[in-house]
Amino acid sequence: MTIGIIGGGQLGLMIAEQARGLGVRTVCLDPAADAPAFRVCDERIVAPFDDAAALEELCRRSDAVTYEFENVPGEILIPLCEKYNIPQGYRPLYDSQDRLREKTNAREHGLRTPRFAAVDDEASLRAAVAELGLPCVLKTRTLGYDGHGQAVLRGEEDIVRALPMLAVPCIAEEFMRFDFEASVVTVDDGREAVCFPVGRNIHRDGILDLCVVPADAGEGLRGRMEAESRRFMRECGYRGILAIEYFVKDGEFYFNEMAPRPHNSAHFTIEGCTTNQFRELVRYLAGMPLERPRLVAPTVMKNILGQDLAAAEAVACESREGVHVHLYGKSESRPKRKMGHITFVGSDAARYAAEWADRFVK
Repeated sequence: MTIGIIGGGQLGLMIAEQARGLGVRTVCLDPAADAPAFRVCDERIVAPFDDAAALEELCRRSDAVTYEFENVPGEILIPLCEKYNIPQGYRPLYDSQDRLREKTNAREHGLRTPRFAAVDDEASLRAAVAELGLPCVLKTRTLGYDGHGQAVLRGEEDIVRALPMLAVPCIAEEFMRFDFEASVVTVDDGREAVCFPVGRNIHRDGILDLCVVPADAGEGLRGRMEAESRRFMRECGYRGILAIEYFVKDGEFYFNEMAPRPHNSAHFTIEGCTTNQFRELVRYLAGMPLERPRLVAPTVMKNILGQDLAAAEAVACESREGVHVHLYGKSESRPKRKMGHITFVGSDAARYAAEWADRFVK
């Protein structure tokens, strides 16, 4: 069995690691010759993501194909789905690639969302501001991630500064003063759907910093979030893996965004659960029965950006029990680039703050 992976970043690396443990081969496509996944996969194809011939070659070498990269051009991927075995299909990728389409789809399938409005020019921006009120958030409809492609509008000066963003289609969203953000990662093979424990996400400068598991939301709320995520996948006809980020406010939850791939917030599952998101994705792609995950112990996952790489390397040298350091082996370290993560199994937010927070850049 060979799985093809479009993308060779850290997600591709961890998919390939879990595939190897299950006796499944992998072939990865990535434009960077030193992509992290190339250290682990069995075959590599170095080519741009929009190289139709290279993508076709990846599919020919594979029994099943997945993607760890959301922005694969649809005009190339759609015909490949008709010719080759891409079990997740194109639909969840397509729905997630445009924020307006994504939120409209979520609302149409029964999930609460913050209020939103399409924005294409200054007139529609001002109409959206009048409808949603200030503050509100302006986002590009495509290609934004980790806080890129968005701006909080609090007054006229912010509106004027944001006008250059309107060179591309945008969406304005209600500014929600939520209690916290949580993620639900689900794998559905069409027969059963398994959810990983709900984590509380803590961001810094628009980038995930910590995921604390379980989220301090109560079993009832966590159970409803999992049930609604499973229902949403089924009603949309999605298969494979889907991560949904929710805003939690006053005991209710609101759809923020989704990703049809393994998710940064669920990296804790590698050591913090009895099975993990990468392993279950591979099991789905390989036609194996899914395993239902169980949380081993309260867990905190810390994202390691470039500014914390040296500290993470020092922690790795200490070989502390329950502390698992994952470094992705990227050739270039930059201050806000994701370079790895550390999972603290048996830790909660208070213990992390007391024992570990001072080791990293604040």
